[in-house]
Amino acid sequence: MFRPGEIWYDTEGNSIQAHGGGVLYQRGTYYWFGENRAIPAGAGERVNVVGVSCYSSSDFVHWQNEGLVLPAVQDDPSHDLHISKVVERPKVLYNAGSGLYVMWMHIDDSSYEYAHAGVAVSVSPTGPYTYLGSVRPGGIDSRDMTVFQDDDGSAYLIFSGDWNSILYVVRLSDDYLTIVGEPVKAIPSPGRNQGREAPAIFKREGRYFLITSGCTGWQPNAAEYAVAASPLGPWTTKGNPCLGPNADETFFAQSTFVLPVRDRDDAYIFMADRWRPEHLADSRYVWLPIQLSGDELRILWHENWDLDVFSQQA
Repeated sequence: MFRPGEIWYDTEGNSIQAHGGGVLYQRGTYYWFGENRAIPAGAGERVNVVGVSCYSSSDFVHWQNEGLVLPAVQDDPSHDLHISKVVERPKVLYNAGSGLYVMWMHIDDSSYEYAHAGVAVSVSPTGPYTYLGSVRPGGIDSRDMTVFQDDDGSAYLIFSGDWNSILYVVRLSDDYLTIVGEPVKAIPSPGRNQGREAPAIFKREGRYFLITSGCTGWQPNAAEYAVAASPLGPWTTKGNPCLGPNADETFFAQSTFVLPVRDRDDAYIFMADRWRPEHLADSRYVWLPIQLSGDELRILWHENWDLDVFSQQA
């Protein structure tokens, strides 16, 4: 049973630390990666990096803590993963050609002016991951980001650039470790800090759907979604997909990922974070079922729900 906005616990009874995360499905198991924010209350909005956590589950209910698969660096202030830096929105893809699990993430400093996309690899979904470094894709500042793997194995990096005024898409190399070509403007918006962030992308029946958030810091705002025939666009903006109480604030949450449910046709879960900047470790998870009809996407509020809701929607 999913209970959006409540505290979620792992199999050891500890609150799950996987904020800004994404999920990888591999051989019957879901692996949930996210920011570990296990720091004391009152530490402030800019907190020391703990690292990237991983949890595993076969049923979405029982999540086993696989530990810090990419921990912070303690003793090198110049390192991208030093505790003084920013590591956000980790996402992992499996590359069949290399046999490696590839993690991309937002890397920054406390001023958010470094604005890089970092990459790490592992031979196992549960790590440990080896950090390879970071780039500004095409020389463009990169903050909130996600990655997407298409049916043919091609992969894409989607990121907020130009101080969040433009959402870009760029193809990744065959090994997923670097970018190929120039980033494409997916959703331009007028003015600095008037754009979109927190991208979450998925594919259904040859169409691509992209859910994003406005740029209001830790405060919630109205979600928006767009549709395209290719990850590189052009994208058509369709409006706010949320319906129900507090839909104009995305149920007090912000998008992070869309999770396709294996072995269930047209079953997709909208993953979002309900941030608590005064105590980021206690930020909550809001997962909700997505309804689809052609290009129309809807996310309805549920106090609690389970996967049977998808059968009822059919």
